[in-house]
Amino acid sequence: MQSRIHEAYQACLAIASRHAENFPTASRLLAPHLRPAVAAIYAFARLADDMADEGNIPPEVRRKRLDAWEELLVRCAREEVDHPVFLALGDAIRRFQIPLAPLQDLLVAFRMDTEIAAYASEEELLFYCRHSAAPIGRLLLHLHGVHEANWVVASDALCIALQLTNFWQDFAEDLGRGRCYLPANWLARAGLTPEDLVQGRWTEEALAPAWEAAFAFTEKLYAEAKPLLGIRPLRLRLQAAASFAGGKRVLAKVKRRKQAQERPVLNFRDRARMVWFALRTALR
Repeated sequence: MQSRIHEAYQACLAIASRHAENFPTASRLLAPHLRPAVAAIYAFARLADDMADEGNIPPEVRRKRLDAWEELLVRCAREEVDHPVFLALGDAIRRFQIPLAPLQDLLVAFRMDTEIAAYASEEELLFYCRHSAAPIGRLLLHLHGVHEANWVVASDALCIALQLTNFWQDFAEDLGRGRCYLPANWLARAGLTPEDLVQGRWTEEALAPAWEAAFAFTEKLYAEAKPLLGIRPLRLRLQAAASFAGGKRVLAKVKRRKQAQERPVLNFRDRARMVWFALRTALR
């Protein structure tokens, strides 16, 4: 049985390595004994996200598949499930006493993806992010034995800021898929609606007030996340600092780009600055 569990973890690590740019917490900054568990969490989330995004399949079918995915999650916590992801995840849940709630929160967000393509307000957008992004940080804190409320609050802020930064970075790509993450109340300041953006009825100049609101909102979250740069242990602090630096750098690039259709790219100099910031912050 141990060989089967080992093979299951290897399958999860393979999934994580294929998508490392989207899940940096599978990086070598993590303690080696935690990487397999993090990879199992990622594989669970990655495959569920793929189910939610299968646009050629009716939404109600995708939601039923996510319901079945959740049933397997609950089962794997109490017994071995003959599926590589759940065999590994179940072992990790029992070994590290991982709570199911954050994993179930992820599924709430994925179900939302099957039926919601725009948000009326920042409160609605935050609700989505608290289920789609914050659980990852909470799970990492748990794996490191960190449970204090102040760290959870800072972690939530960082995870949500990173997700929003990703939304602003992928703005044009998301519009092409019929999704708009700029809330309707921000767009209303510019006399626009999410439908206007998806249909291409907008200009860079007209969109400026909405971007101003988006950047201010995201910067506020990064400020709320800053205490996380003092967290222990060292490896977790390095991970937090690297994520913080990377997110801030991408956000700065998004703010400077001349056209919203252009996706900013981090160059070697950007990455060197991020590494320097992470090391300086973590070792200070």
